[in-house]
Amino acid sequence: MIASLPFHKYIWVDSSFIRTDGTGFESAVWFGLVSQYGRAWGLNVLLECGAIYRSLPPHAIAFNKTPEPWTINESQMWDCYSDKFSLHEYSYLREARVKTKTEKGIYLFTATFIDDAFTRVPEQQKEFSFIELENGRLTIQPTNKTLFEDKSFTVDSGAPKDLVTQSKVWSCE
Repeated sequence: MIASLPFHKYIWVDSSFIRTDGTGFESAVWFGLVSQYGRAWGLNVLLECGAIYRSLPPHAIAFNKTPEPWTINESQMWDCYSDKFSLHEYSYLREARVKTKTEKGIYLFTATFIDDAFTRVPEQQKEFSFIELENGRLTIQPTNKTLFEDKSFTVDSGAPKDLVTQSKVWSCE
């Protein structure tokens, strides 16, 4: 399945992923997302030459022209486990500061897989936050691996260790 991002994003693409003799980074516009079972998220971009390049891996892009080296495992924890998904930008979280296990960044939007065996089991339901990191890279993290900052509400006391995993399917009938 493919989807449009909630908003397009100006980025830099590692030319070694898209050119026969590519070196360095070139500007592009990230506008779409692809999910295929058992693969990393695919990013669809428009290059300055007018060409669309489909399904770039998340570690192939950066938010500045000279980012630090980055790997697929730093970009994404798990492969996609469904071809069906939904994208959403939570307005409350718009541009919120986010802490991951090793990095800090800004919330971009959320992806949620739908209609698959994992999402039918409450313990396996996950939403994935797409985060623009301070190091100029993209990371995609499940909500149980992120902490959001709202200076008017949250208290920085570290990751909670006593939250339970949702384990029931609730119904009112």
